[in-house]
Amino acid sequence: MSDMPLRVLIVDDEAPARTRLRDLLGDIEAEQPTLLLGMAANGVEALRLLESEAADVVLADIRMPAMDGVEFARQAARLPSPPDVVFVTAYDSYAVEAFELTAADYLLKPVRAERLAAALAKVRARRRNASPAVPGGEGRRHLSVNERNRTLLLPVADVLYLRAELKYVTARTAERDYLLDESLVHLEQEFRHTFLRIHRNCLVARHAVKGVERVGEEEGDARWEILLAGCAERLPVSRRQWPAVRQALGL
Repeated sequence: MSDMPLRVLIVDDEAPARTRLRDLLGDIEAEQPTLLLGMAANGVEALRLLESEAADVVLADIRMPAMDGVEFARQAARLPSPPDVVFVTAYDSYAVEAFELTAADYLLKPVRAERLAAALAKVRARRRNASPAVPGGEGRRHLSVNERNRTLLLPVADVLYLRAELKYVTARTAERDYLLDESLVHLEQEFRHTFLRIHRNCLVARHAVKGVERVGEEEGDARWEILLAGCAERLPVSRRQWPAVRQALGL
């Protein structure tokens, strides 16, 4: 891995800044071999480029029009082969938020060659030590939650269920609820091995299912409910989903 060129994408709304990073990559080529995939002026352009070719690392500015670097990092993390992101910015006020997004590094402009080389070395180490992909496994291990001008990383393993409500999806853990700005359909597709659809607006974590119970027969409205481990709440199973739920749970 240390001898293989890192595939790099540069994202900055200022052309001189893009050119400087490109030149710095050339200056450190012997120490840190790279292959420049392209350059983009904002996060939207960068995501379009990543749709056609995967990058190992993205050198991204933070303050950009259309889509800033922080939002780009959130979106890039959802890609099938997410790149490592190194933020390159003139402002140090975003450092905490950057590392909450698990950025590989945070460089302040003007960037020095030795500092960029160190950041790329860190990316190499991260990718070398990353667990190999497991067939059928999931990409993300965390969900991004925006609260009070900060970004929280919610471990997927802590989520008991996901429920669509109006424009948002509620992620329920044993402690509290979190609001996600993602669609339930997208989450179901991405985490199909982790969550099971039990209703048109609800996915339950397979590990959280303690059992099922049939209720409402006395009232003439018989239905099945999911019993959750670590939570007293019960989740109704729709009649349409019950056959698939029963099969998935081996009932």
